[in-house]
Amino acid sequence: MEKGPVFEWKQCLVVRSDLRMSCGKMCAQAAHASILACGRSKAASRRRWCAEGQKKVVLKVAGEKILFELKTLAEVAGIAAALVQDAGMTEVPPGTITALGLGPAKSEDLDKITGDLALL
Repeated sequence: MEKGPVFEWKQCLVVRSDLRMSCGKMCAQAAHASILACGRSKAASRRRWCAEGQKKVVLKVAGEKILFELKTLAEVAGIAAALVQDAGMTEVPPGTITALGLGPAKSEDLDKITGDLALL
């Protein structure tokens, strides 16, 4: 059996599952998280990640507190992190923290922070 490509770089997008957002809303929040975190990352990390194909993994957590904990862990590790705060125009109240974007960063570094989380 052939092995697929090895990705050294990735981005993790973490979405709250406790908010009961629709599939489309969760996708939009993950997209916001991706763009925000990418904008905060170092140019060299972005270049390497883009050259490799921009791997993204979407994960879920059960609440806002976990997003803040993950953000702190990432920042301590030197990984770009960005919380998404919703405007409240559709499904959740204004100001609701819905998602977190991490990276792009080395896959092994992100796995230390998000490796125990379930896929969305």
